[in-house]
Amino acid sequence: MTPEQVAAACKPLVLELGEAFSRCPSTLRRARLLGISGWAFYITGRAGALGDVRAETVASALGFIAPEAVADGWDAAARAVPPLEVAAANLAECCRWGTSRLGDAPGVSRLAGLLGRAVDAADGSAMPLFAAWRAMPMPDPSAAARAAVGLLLLREHFAGAYLLAVRASGLTPLEAVLAGPEGEAGAAACGWAPPYPPVGPLVRRRIWAEAVTDRLVSPAFHALGAAGGAELVDLLTAARLHARHG
Repeated sequence: MTPEQVAAACKPLVLELGEAFSRCPSTLRRARLLGISGWAFYITGRAGALGDVRAETVASALGFIAPEAVADGWDAAARAVPPLEVAAANLAECCRWGTSRLGDAPGVSRLAGLLGRAVDAADGSAMPLFAAWRAMPMPDPSAAARAAVGLLLLREHFAGAYLLAVRASGLTPLEAVLAGPEGEAGAAACGWAPPYPPVGPLVRRRIWAEAVTDRLVSPAFHALGAAGGAELVDLLTAARLHARHG
């Protein structure tokens, strides 16, 4: 497999597994323990690695969430707890989920190693969230926790690359969401208010942006070689099945 083929094959697996912990009931309980809403925890847990910055900066880094919705979550959390503390709590929940759901997954040590090599090789230029998360200290050295954090980091790498590709295609973030599989429901979930622009003319540009995303992320997988890339796809496929049914 070429690095771009590995990126394309890994993308849906990484996007699903890399955010699975955020929907876990234990993660939502952590938000209540911090005294903030689930939405505030999601926004600040994801962007808190940037540190004490303004909501406008967070919105520009997240890209696909409406700025007003970002500000609602970020500012509410900031009144109760420092952003880096929320990010650290989010990372701890990611590790906990990994230990719980991937601890006995087949080949988890090898999966953690391949993900770590890809993360280390990834280019963080113009991807502030990915770079900030990569600089966060690892709280749990176990293989399952490292695999979960590797998935989180690669998810942010894919998201950052997609945001760059979307802007290069001439689409706005809202247009990219509307042209995606969830359409208007996805736009509403991301806090964008109607009326929305027509979708038809946008789909071809979104498909182009998806291909560019794979190209931007491919250097991370080049470090694995053809055999390592194919093995990573197989291990991710097995990990998804295990996480869903384990």
